[in-house]
Order: sequence, then structure tokens, then C-alpha cells
Amino acid sequence: MNTSPARGRALICGSVAFDTIMVFADRFANHILPDKIHMLSVSFLVPQLRREFGGCAGNIAYNLALLGDVGYPMATVGRDFGPYHEWMRQSGVHADHVRVVDSELTAQAFITTDLDDNQITAFHPGAMQHSHLNQVADAPGVALGIVAPDGREGMIRHAEQFAAARIPFIFDPGQALPMFGGEDLERFVSQATWVTLNEYEWQMVAQKTGWTEAGLARRVEALIITRGAMGSTIHTRDGALDIPAAPARALVDPTGCGDAYRAGLIHGLLHRLDWRATGHIASLMGAIKIEARGTQNHRFTRAGFEERLASVTAGAVRLG
Repeated sequence: MNTSPARGRALICGSVAFDTIMVFADRFANHILPDKIHMLSVSFLVPQLRREFGGCAGNIAYNLALLGDVGYPMATVGRDFGPYHEWMRQSGVHADHVRVVDSELTAQAFITTDLDDNQITAFHPGAMQHSHLNQVADAPGVALGIVAPDGREGMIRHAEQFAAARIPFIFDPGQALPMFGGEDLERFVSQATWVTLNEYEWQMVAQKTGWTEAGLARRVEALIITRGAMGSTIHTRDGALDIPAAPARALVDPTGCGDAYRAGLIHGLLHRLDWRATGHIASLMGAIKIEARGTQNHRFTRAGFEERLASVTAGAVRLG
């Protein structure tokens, strides 16, 4: 396990992807016959369609830029990366460590949502499968890192490289968790400084490893478990700290809230804030994200963020 970071910039190892989101103005249940699932062949008319910039590394870096921090995404993308690259430039996100693999397309998710918010998703990993080509050593001056969902081999190698370089990092397996068994997870945790999971992911980790929350927390500096509207809990060797969910002005789209929360965690770690302050900043980041559709369409000013933060914490917490 590594030591705490100095203030500086973060390296965000994870996916950069396009999200194509379609809305089916009906219910899947009205068109899928339970006794015919073994020979399923359906077609949905989707009058609403939008294409969003996404991927965990892209989302986290975008949110860090909003907070005024420097986060470098390290990812592999395809020959169609041009529009995303321009978006990153406009958003103040650096692409220095984004590698283009010309033989592939950028990772893409195709999501169809019905009126009950059920989703049918197809994911093409594309260039993400080559994430192991990137090397942590190619990014000098990094204060801390995060290993977010990415290609399996890339996640394994980047964790090893952070540990070998004695760079503290967050292990955030997210939707990549099913790719790893108990021994894999034990190795990741032995290398990581912090671990962050949502409630469902924590249950999967506990099932695969046999750990309790306190047991995992003893292995790292902090275990952070998010529970959506129920807030989050930060487990350290000193005990558990409950952070309430920040109030959202509207509940529009939860997609990407976890990445926004993680950007708040990284902000607190970069600026050496205490866990209570870090948790409240992360929580508010998630609330602001849920007020906008898509993962990178929300905006705020520093003054506006600090005003909302003060209203949640009675002025006890400030940005770093």
C-alpha cells in the first residue's frame, strides 16, 4: 500500500467511449413474449437518439476540469476519435496520454431505454482492448492515479505500474468487476491505496473474497461505498463516516454520477482535505451530474459550487 499524495495532477486510467442512447416510447414487456425468449427476434422504433461523450476516464477527467484540477486520462481510442478529441480540447481536458489505435474504433455503448427505464445495452470495446499498450511511466509528475474500468489486461498492468512507481491510486473496478476473481481482487487491493465501489459492487467483492467492510478497510487507507440516494460511507481504520446524499434540484439522468463522485474524491485527495470534506464535495458532484442528461453536459462555476456546498455543510467545507 502506498503513501498519501502531494498536491499535483492525477492520472486517470480507464475507458474513453461514445454512448449512443436511444429511447423506445413503449415498454419492452409489451413486445417480448416470455415463452419465446429462446427464439428472440425483436425490432424497436427509436425516434429519439443522441450521441454522448463518455467512458469512465473521460467522465472523471471532465469533472476534475470543472473543479479546476488537472486530470490526464490515459486510454486507448480508435480512428473515429476526432470529435471526442475536439470536445476534450474545448472542455479543458488534456489528451496527452490518449493513444489512437488506427485499426480499431473507439469503444462504444449502444443503449436502448424504454418507458420504465429498463435498458438493453450492447457494448463494443474496440480500442479499449489495447489499453495495456499505455504505460504509467509515460506520464511524469503524477501525484495520484485511479484504475477505473478498462480492458482487463490494462487494468492489471496499470495497477502494477502504479504500485511499482509508488504512486498512490484508487482501485475502482466498476462494471469491469465481473472480469476478476477473488485472487485478482486481493492483488488489486494489496497494491491500491483506496478502493471505491457502489453497493452492488461491494456485495460482489464480499462474495468473491469473503471480506467484511471492516476487513477490506484494514487493507487500504479508505474504502468508499456509494449508495445512491442513501448517500455514501467512507470506511477507514478509525471507523465509518456516513456522508448524506447532496440534494439535487432535478432528477434527470443518473448515468455518470459515480464518475462525478470519484472526481470529487480525487479533488479532496489532491488537496489533502479531510474525509468529511472530501465526501461532501464528491456527493455534491454526483447531485449536480444527475441534474443534466448525459455524462458531460453539466456545468458550474467555482462560486456557484461553493455556494451550494456551503448550503449543504453550513459553511463547514470549502473546495481545495
